[in-house]
Parts: sequence; C-alpha cells; structure tokens
Amino acid sequence: MVEHVIVTNGLTKRYGDRLAVDAVGLTVQCGEVYGFLGPNAAGKTTTLRMLLGLVRPNSGDAVVLGAPPGAPGALARIGALVEGPGFYPYLSGRDNLRVLARYEGLDDVAVEAVLEMVDLAARGSDRFRSYSLGMKQRLGVASALLGRPELLILDEPTNGLDPAGMADMRHLIRALADQGRTVLLASHLLGEVQQICDRVGVIAAGRLLAESTVADVLGGANLLVRGEPMPAARAVAERVVGADHVSVVDGALLLSADAGRAPELTRALVSAGIAVHEVRPRERTLEDAFFALTGIELDDDEATP
Repeated sequence: MVEHVIVTNGLTKRYGDRLAVDAVGLTVQCGEVYGFLGPNAAGKTTTLRMLLGLVRPNSGDAVVLGAPPGAPGALARIGALVEGPGFYPYLSGRDNLRVLARYEGLDDVAVEAVLEMVDLAARGSDRFRSYSLGMKQRLGVASALLGRPELLILDEPTNGLDPAGMADMRHLIRALADQGRTVLLASHLLGEVQQICDRVGVIAAGRLLAESTVADVLGGANLLVRGEPMPAARAVAERVVGADHVSVVDGALLLSADAGRAPELTRALVSAGIAVHEVRPRERTLEDAFFALTGIELDDDEATP
C-alpha cells in the first residue's frame, strides 16, 4: 500500500470575491518528487501556504504527515521554501543559517552540510545582501534542508538560477528523493517538472485539472503531419483518425495516433492530391499536454492566456 504524505479534499480559499484555490484534491506519495505545475496566479503558492498552516482554508481539509496543517509535530519534519527566502541582510549566509539552526537545536556541522549541498560553502561568509538572486534562492533551499526533513515543500526553487545552477538544483532534488525524502515542487517551468518529477498535478485558475504520472499526463504517441493545402490535409486526417484526435500545432497537424497509422494516413493524403511534406512520429511534450488541459501557453519564461 502506498503511503500518502499529503492528502487534500476540497481545499478552497477565497480572498474576498476572488477564488484563489477551488476545491483542490491532491495526493503526494511517500518518496516521490511531485510537480505542482501551473502559471503565475494559478493558486500554487496559496495551496502550499495552506498545507503549512500559514493560511486557513475557507472549506475542505488536508492531512500532512498524518496531522492537520500547522501541527507542531508535523512541521518539525517539514522543510519549506515558499515565496522566496527571507534572511537578515547584514548577516552572512552562514550566520543566517546558524540562527535558524539554533532554533532547531542543531550545531554548526548541520549548517556546513547544507551549505555544501547547495554549493555555497565558499561564499558562506559573505553578507546576504551581497548575494545574487540565485545565491539567495540556494540559501533558502539550504535553510529548508536543515534538520534533514522528511518532506520538502519548495516553491519555484530554481528561480533566479542560471542554467548550470538549475541543473545542479535538479540533481539535488532527485538525490534527496533517492534518499527516501518526499519533495513537493511548485513550478511554472515545464522542462523542470518533466525532467525530475515522478507525478504531476496541473493547476490553473485555482482548479486541479489533472493529477497522474508524467507519462500518463503526456499521453500516448503522436504523428506530426505537414501537407498542402492544409485545410484539405486536415479533413483527410480527421477522416482517418477522427476529428477529436487532430489539432494544429505550429502550422502542422498533430494527430493522436501511433506510428503504425503512418502508412495508411500517407496513402489517404496522396490519394486526395495532398502534397505531403512530412509524416513522422512526435513525442508529446508537457507543454502540449498543459495547453490541451488549460488553453494556456506556458513556457520557461512566462504564462500567457
């Protein structure tokens, strides 16, 4: 039986007339990296804050590590970075972590260990206010790792990191999961989620639209077809595989059909007088799946309705 680290039922939060989170029901399993994927203002951060007991829901409930959100015993087993790190600007990165470590009853050995994990040991003596955005983000992740928590809740952990830093962070998160820890990772970065997450929950406008493994969300095989004239090519494709399985992506036809349908489709196109330029298998990306679910184009820079 799979142990659920987080379970929510109908979790809802309103701010005045605005519905920020709408009856979200998600499950995070022990030892997995769960990607909470959605554009800005989708409700990701509000949901995380409710899971930590920082915000009370208007309705619904949640269980985190077997306890209600905010229960002291459960919080002691959670490391979190939500809405960016907050530290004393006049203290060094190392001293900021020492302050937090003292509250948790930890010694300097624990501080040095997490500085090494996020590759900040060499800059640990520098004042926090001198850090770049990426360094501040890494120090925030280091603070979440103090005390070797069972559950990590990370809100956009690669924010501000350069490509090398993002790769290092992905490697660290996967390594933590391999050690048996559970990671709930909120992100709008499709590539980040697709590369490191075991399962994904897709949220938009406060509603959880899908929750499954990354492979299941991506769906089955696809065929990419380019032919002229396009309207006639689309009509033929819809006749062969069904109208519900044909869409237009970047000026080409994307068919929800496996590679075995390619010969049949090509013959039908040629017989109809279509100039066929290309028929090839195409792996569906998380971007395709997200757009199909939400109607929102999401990339690694921004989300645009």
